[in-house]
Amino acid sequence: MSRVVRALVYGDVDLNLIDGSAVWAQSTVQALAMAGCETRLVLKAPVETGRLTDPLTGLPGVRLVRPAEERLVDGQAGRPLSPVQASRLLARLDREEPCDLLVLRGRRLVGRVVADGHFDGRIWAYLTDIPQSAAAMTEQSRAELARIAAASGQLLCQTEELRCFLETWVPQACGRSVLCPPAVPEPAFPVPVHDRPHDPLRLVYTGKFAPLWNTLPMTRLPALLAGRGVHAELHTVGDKIHHDRAHPEFQDAMFRALHGGAPGVRHHGGQPREEAMRIAADCDLGLGWRDPRLDASLELSTKVLEFGALGLPVVLNRTPAHEALLGTDYPLYVPGRAGLEDAAEAVARAAGDPEARRLAAARCQDAARRHTLRAAAGRWRTHLERAFPPAPAAVAHRTRPLRVGVAGHDLKFLTRLLDHFHALPGLDVRVDAWRALARHDPAASRELADWADVVVVEWCGPAAVWYSRHKRRGSRLVIRLHRFELDAEWPRQVDIDAVDKVVCVSPLYARRTLEHTGWPESKVVVVPNWVDHDQLDRPKAPGARHRLGMIGIAPSRKRLDLGLDVLEALRARDRRWHLSVKSRPPWEYWWIWNKPEERAHYDAVLRRVQTSPLLRGAVVFDEFGADVAAWLRRIGHVLSTSDDESFHLAPAEGMASGAVPALLPWPGADEIYDRRWIHDGPHAMAEAIAGLGETQETWRSAAEAARAQVRESYALDRVAAAWTELLVSG
Repeated sequence: MSRVVRALVYGDVDLNLIDGSAVWAQSTVQALAMAGCETRLVLKAPVETGRLTDPLTGLPGVRLVRPAEERLVDGQAGRPLSPVQASRLLARLDREEPCDLLVLRGRRLVGRVVADGHFDGRIWAYLTDIPQSAAAMTEQSRAELARIAAASGQLLCQTEELRCFLETWVPQACGRSVLCPPAVPEPAFPVPVHDRPHDPLRLVYTGKFAPLWNTLPMTRLPALLAGRGVHAELHTVGDKIHHDRAHPEFQDAMFRALHGGAPGVRHHGGQPREEAMRIAADCDLGLGWRDPRLDASLELSTKVLEFGALGLPVVLNRTPAHEALLGTDYPLYVPGRAGLEDAAEAVARAAGDPEARRLAAARCQDAARRHTLRAAAGRWRTHLERAFPPAPAAVAHRTRPLRVGVAGHDLKFLTRLLDHFHALPGLDVRVDAWRALARHDPAASRELADWADVVVVEWCGPAAVWYSRHKRRGSRLVIRLHRFELDAEWPRQVDIDAVDKVVCVSPLYARRTLEHTGWPESKVVVVPNWVDHDQLDRPKAPGARHRLGMIGIAPSRKRLDLGLDVLEALRARDRRWHLSVKSRPPWEYWWIWNKPEERAHYDAVLRRVQTSPLLRGAVVFDEFGADVAAWLRRIGHVLSTSDDESFHLAPAEGMASGAVPALLPWPGADEIYDRRWIHDGPHAMAEAIAGLGETQETWRSAAEAARAQVRESYALDRVAAAWTELLVSG
């Protein structure tokens, strides 16, 4: 990030009321500022208290836009902005002072901004108020989220679980969803030592008061604990009491409980964030207990992080998200069905068991350390550096941008490289998307050929032939050749004198290309396939160590039958082994299914899956789709059993995900992958995999070695740099 990036930030939240969404706006601006971004925060409502905004006013590069006070919106009249008003104002602010990215929170707001169309490609949407279960994900919701994803540069996901869920249901989210977990500030004051609890025991809750957050039954805890012999008081901080239509009596009842209606409750009202932290730090035990209906939420409660930063243990529900954060053996999960009596039991345990209290506090502190503002700033810096790369030196002093045209019928292997080209300052990129292998709009192709300084043609097929015969004098032509083209007539039809470079993805196929075509050696270069390491590097799901994976099983040369040999050998030892296959079925490729030998192969393979005692119930066929990163979380070993490949991206993607690759020795494999991962046959492959699967430590060690190798050789940023050099320097 060689230049200053400018961000507009707007959340559909009122910063006068302290809750998680308002704190998000504050911490996002703080993290962006720490990452070196010039940031304008646009406020939704007139400022009534500076508890959240005052700490931002002195930050370098941060400006607050106050629409009500500055009279920027006609008819606002002291009311909060509506999504329609906010969208129009943001577009106006951008016209007056353009931004590089627009960070938004709130589904209705984001939908409105997307519908208005002004910020397409620059939206970084933080979405939490979306369906988070299959039952809640309607077709209308999917369509809306697809529109949002398509218009967004990035989708900011609070947790890995939310990211994977979104990618599974909304293919447009794949490749542009990044983690943006909650951030908590580090205390700016000495945190008290919590060796010995106060008498009475001080419980603390901070944030909004709402039915599902159990804040009303929480006020009964001091009285309930007294019956268990525990002298306790509850300290509360916050001023946002929800109006809930399903519970019309809640607001009044909550207010009464906070203001003298419940014994043992000490309400501190709304406070600046640092003062709220001081109050909490002087307590003994944080409360993150919620209604069990929230246990399936894919979001992370910030309570455990906020209290953990203060050295406090936290009582909270046992959920998959909390187990991933704190461990399955965390001692202060609310037992049973997480009712009021269960919560009282957990608090009583904390009061009477110093060791449980110390272990819980240590776990919460460790979790908080991974979610500091400094860590958030580091994540933002990484996201921004990828989205806004520096201009290549070779184009920095050009009088106009370098015009880059990209053409082809299938650009799936270029997607992230195209994103990189579009992001590079000094490049103007246009795409000629052919409708099919040999179908295109000749006028559009001619226009691109006449316009471009350099044309990149993906696949050495009819598009390569056409562009080699219609090259503009003074322009350059780069063709990428994969594998299947060498078996066709197209390479011989290409006018090689018009071609500047032919890119092959592996050394073997560079040699085969030279042998097959007789082209000048100086024109053929090797640039490997790219692997989006940052997208694929995700925590493994339980049981991944004993699950094999294959990506793409058509045509028959992919040799699913050999993968089944490996699985049978493993299951003869241990029935925990399973195989997941992510692929289109072969009958969806007409050019494969038309061949009798292909149909016979798959008939035999599928019959074997159904009839083999060792395979029955052990092979899962998953739907083909873009959600490979989410799918790979379940996979511990990725197989490549093909007869022939030009590169085979699947093992590399598996390596980036933390899976161990296992390859048979197809020609050229040892020039792409370390020989450690290449085995003589299915039996040898099964032996090696079984050895790695014996212990978690052995498997993890091999996976880390594989991950380091793929990062060093095929990481997206390295391959993008090689392509950039090819484009700008020839």
